[in-house]
Amino acid sequence: MITDRWQKSSYCQEGDACVHISTGPDGVHLTDTDSDAAQTIVTVSHAAFAALLKSL
Repeated sequence: MITDRWQKSSYCQEGDACVHISTGPDGVHLTDTDSDAAQTIVTVSHAAFAALLKSL
C-alpha cells in the first residue's frame, strides 16, 4: 500500500525534476516530478533500499 506522505529530495532545486520517496509496510516507493506519479512508481524492499543507501 502506497502512503500519501511523499517527501521531496533535499537536493532538488526549484524547477528541476525531483525524486520523491514514500515508505509503507510493503516497501519504499520512489517517483519523480516529471512522471505521472500514479503511473510511474518504483517499489523496492526496505532491505534493498538500505543496501542502495549504504553503497552510495
